[in-house]
Amino acid sequence: MAQILSPLPGTFYRKPAPDKPPFKSEGDSVAVGDVIGLIEVMKNFVEVHADAAGKVAKFIADNEEPVMAGQPLVEVS
Repeated sequence: MAQILSPLPGTFYRKPAPDKPPFKSEGDSVAVGDVIGLIEVMKNFVEVHADAAGKVAKFIADNEEPVMAGQPLVEVS
């Protein structure tokens, strides 16, 4: 099982906007390079890209949760 880690500290968002669906949900297929979420730091949004392919097993970080650099966000199987 691979983990996708936060590239930097900030707030993790699973959706591109509050009224939009999540980038990925549990059970979805994911390819290397797919966007799985955003990290917001001081009103700047950085895309989090998958560095492993497979299926989203579970989200470790919740939507709008503060995260640290290197913190696991998603498990991919």
